[in-house]
Amino acid sequence: MLITNAKIHTMAGDTIDNGWIHIKANKIAAIGSRTDKPIKDEEVLDVHGAGVYPGFIDAHTHLGMWEDGLCFEGDDGNEETDPITPQLRAIDAINPMDRCFSEALAAGITTVVTGPGSANPIGGQLAAMKTAGSRVDDMIVKAPVAMKMALGENPKSVYHGKSQTPSTRMATAALIREELFKAKRYMEDLERSKNDEDFEAPEFDIKSEALLPVLRGETEVHFHAHRSDDIYTAIRIANEFHLNYVIVHGTEGHLIADTLAKEGVRVLAGPYLCDRSKPELKNQTPANPGILSKAGVFTAIITDHPVIPLQYLPTCAALAVREGMDYEEALKAITINPAKICGIDQRVGSIQVGKDADLVIFDSDPLQMTSKPVHVIADGKIML
Repeated sequence: MLITNAKIHTMAGDTIDNGWIHIKANKIAAIGSRTDKPIKDEEVLDVHGAGVYPGFIDAHTHLGMWEDGLCFEGDDGNEETDPITPQLRAIDAINPMDRCFSEALAAGITTVVTGPGSANPIGGQLAAMKTAGSRVDDMIVKAPVAMKMALGENPKSVYHGKSQTPSTRMATAALIREELFKAKRYMEDLERSKNDEDFEAPEFDIKSEALLPVLRGETEVHFHAHRSDDIYTAIRIANEFHLNYVIVHGTEGHLIADTLAKEGVRVLAGPYLCDRSKPELKNQTPANPGILSKAGVFTAIITDHPVIPLQYLPTCAALAVREGMDYEEALKAITINPAKICGIDQRVGSIQVGKDADLVIFDSDPLQMTSKPVHVIADGKIML
């Protein structure tokens, strides 16, 4: 396919005012301007000056884990029987037939990170996947993309109701540390057994096995943390174990933005297009992403679907702009920034040769409330 007469917002450099994009084998094969000679003998999609953007990305959702219109039958996001469950994999719970996938795709969101909720201090493995498709295995971009850990009210509220640890923030942090120490010892014993024939390998431990990539820095940790003290606890634990980490939500990040910038913390900011439904959200504000970004914190915007339906991700970016975020930074916060934060930018997040042909086309400002995509292209196929 050849897309012509396009204003290409690459999110990787300058905008091409009158350009073309050649798609071949589901990838972006070439990009050019009107001064170049376009590829011949291809199906042509003339967009008549419309803006072409990378497919939007939401880096924190529970898509397919809490199914639309269902209660317990479709609730597969929290295993509330054990506070430590690193061995759980989102890919085993996602229902790609949930209609919210098609609603997200129609709004131009072509990639999401989805996974367990925040009931458990260690909840399980998140997956990055496309919103187009019908089989999870074929939709995966990267799995696991991160390990979910949670601090603050959610774990203590869930297990306090069961008269079980953790019922305090101290216990939540202690459980995470305990499991990381166990996994570290397990890793050391495995290595020793490989090098010392007289040393017996440890008995297989699926929880420790799941945490090995985390301890090696191969898999990120996504820490659920709203309050500033919980954010600092996440940083403390991450530094103790040399974890590659990201703060998810960061609701009070705007209160400590300069410190987060100095620490090099990355934040997936949101949701904020919702009410302050619990005490730790009392300082929630849609100005948060802009304040973080201007302070030098690498920031992406998230919906936390189904807290905010995924199709309103561009609306969340628009609200951030209204409250002070730079417009281009807001676009980056739903395209290249989440891709870089989640380590999937080699495939998605910008319009560059070799990347997946995931594109969304608007004939108006994509961050206007009244705007809808005129076309959505996923893996080189026109979906809308």
